[in-house]
Amino acid sequence: MLLAMLAAATLGESSFPESLVDERRHRTIPIEIHLPENEARCTSQQRCNVAFISSGYGVPHNKYQFIVRSLVQRGFMTVSIGHELEQDPDLSPVQPFYATRAENWQRGAQTLTFVRESLEPVFKSYDFEHLWLFGHSNGGDISAWYANATPKYVAAIVTIDSRRVLLPRNKDIRVLSIRGSDFPADANVLYSDSERATYPVCVKQIPNARHNDMSDYGPNWLTSTMSNAVSVFIENQSCK
Repeated sequence: MLLAMLAAATLGESSFPESLVDERRHRTIPIEIHLPENEARCTSQQRCNVAFISSGYGVPHNKYQFIVRSLVQRGFMTVSIGHELEQDPDLSPVQPFYATRAENWQRGAQTLTFVRESLEPVFKSYDFEHLWLFGHSNGGDISAWYANATPKYVAAIVTIDSRRVLLPRNKDIRVLSIRGSDFPADANVLYSDSERATYPVCVKQIPNARHNDMSDYGPNWLTSTMSNAVSVFIENQSCK
């Protein structure tokens, strides 16, 4: 049934589904799919990039349109994914977070796997074997967890003020971490000077950027600055 719905959507017979049902885990996962502006260039012989966008905790999954717009203009298919459901326990406020929140990040990584395995058989003109992962705050932690656990499916990761999960130390995964100004990351989440010289990573600090504003709810100057950082990262092989 799912494959039939998605296949119909790709043929223009209906709109894309707004959720996927993971029957094994009894989860209905909200999604929003956008195809690239130049989708005719995407073929099974020359597949276009795929970006998974994971929202921050408490932020609707479709409130990162500034990222979506930047990506579809550059030939990406985007899949915005909602991770937090009403049935889920609240994000733990108890330290140490790396232990008390691990279940949340593991569940999110399982969701990314499910979405990839569900969409790949239908969207054959798109590359689900080399994903670009985008995530804000807890969504960035989920993305980092997935990239560390399943690196073979990840080409690049962009986190927006993720704070808890160590970013990948992997020469095959490009990393951009956009940093706000009001909260620091936990110890060792970001890179030492020697690690920056070793791995293909970029860390961009944005002055006066509040963590809770780093979505579509934020001011135009901030979403524009983040969008530009993403564009430069996509188009260039270094931070400069």
